[in-house]
Amino acid sequence: MITFFVSLIVLILGFLIYGRFVEKVFKPSTKPTPAITHNDGVDYIPMPTWKVFMIQLLNIAGLGPIFGAIAGALWGPVVYFWIVIGTIFSGAVHDYLSGMISLRHNGESISEIVGIYLGDTMKTVMRIFSVILLVLVGTVFMTGPALLLAKLTPDSLDVTFWLVVVLIYYFLATLLPIDKIIGKIYPLFGACLIIMAVGVSSGIILGGWQMPEMTLQNLHPKDLPIWPLMFITVACGATSGFHATQSPLMARCMKEEKNGRVVFYGAMVAEGIIALIWASAGIAYYETTGGLAAAIASAGPGGVVYDVSFGTLGTVGGILAMIGVIACPITSGDTAFRSARYTLSDWFKIDQVSYTKRLALSIPLLGIGGILSQMNFDIIWRYFSWANQTLAMIALWTGAMYLWKQNKGSWQHYIAVIPAIFMTMVTFTYILQAPEGFGLPTSITYPAGVIITIFWAIVYFKSTIFKK
Repeated sequence: MITFFVSLIVLILGFLIYGRFVEKVFKPSTKPTPAITHNDGVDYIPMPTWKVFMIQLLNIAGLGPIFGAIAGALWGPVVYFWIVIGTIFSGAVHDYLSGMISLRHNGESISEIVGIYLGDTMKTVMRIFSVILLVLVGTVFMTGPALLLAKLTPDSLDVTFWLVVVLIYYFLATLLPIDKIIGKIYPLFGACLIIMAVGVSSGIILGGWQMPEMTLQNLHPKDLPIWPLMFITVACGATSGFHATQSPLMARCMKEEKNGRVVFYGAMVAEGIIALIWASAGIAYYETTGGLAAAIASAGPGGVVYDVSFGTLGTVGGILAMIGVIACPITSGDTAFRSARYTLSDWFKIDQVSYTKRLALSIPLLGIGGILSQMNFDIIWRYFSWANQTLAMIALWTGAMYLWKQNKGSWQHYIAVIPAIFMTMVTFTYILQAPEGFGLPTSITYPAGVIITIFWAIVYFKSTIFKK
């Protein structure tokens, strides 16, 4: 239990200390924000900071910091290390830079930002990659809550029923102005999220379950390697490229640049805390990683969420906790499809004030998501996880290039360069090694991952400090 509280304190200190340092490096200005200069009543709408923070948190906190953290807990308490260090030095930096750079460029989507700083080729790659990732995210976060809602309702209200309900909601949230549904319903979802996090952690602590203490030992029941699998599995709870697609949504609603640390860096730290709670709860409730593995194999991560919620909090508390868990993916899935609409509208320069033009983009996106929801959930999740971290890697390199151009000759771009190098090694090593990738042995993937990472770093440094 000591490790849990130390990790929690370090995350909070990370926001207060390193978050302020990152803010100082970026140097927020007092210039009018896109919400003020481009207010269109649809996507660019000034909102109070507390509401922008709440929407950002709910946008990014999907199933990743819950399902991903539970799966990551199979490696044991070493997962705490990645959640804490990854959140402070990689994930929160990634979210802050992607949001603030978008804000500096009139709230443009991440693919357009990548094009500005990494070139047209990377912009085209990111446009395609972003839309694919966002549709995968929307699909995952359509199926996940439907599975959980089916567990709480009578058999007649099965997964298919809830899929249709969630899909209808996503359609409305994607189409309507951001303040009509998202701006009004998210505070309620936010309250559910807070109740869930506080309730589950309190239930574990007060119920006498023992949270494991820190060890770097690999405790995975199948002895799967920590590197790079754990770093892909725990994505949204430490570093997530999906967040780079979400931050521009709130960059279009912020009243002042100085609010960026709370909105972007702070929301990522809050998500790290959620991941920490569920990783701890997963191991503590089933006592061993073997017990957790058996529960996942039997009922999936959704079954683990159900067991932990009702087992630690009883019927009423369990229902409230489950509602909080369900709110996470629903409030990420709706903005995933909305972000996909933004990306396509920025790509093809389609004005979004008109309902007709919004419909022309929304209907095909949600139709594809509905079709993909019929595929195997585990397969969709694995591809989502890798695509997610790959996008994070590209976004971090973009942030590094932005900082270099703003502060030539300064070391400050290294706050993004170092996590970018790390995530490059993670993503390439994983796709070379994973069954859904090339399935190569570690004797090849480990050195190959290093070589590819060195190549990426050389390309970056040739474009910055070694550029003639």
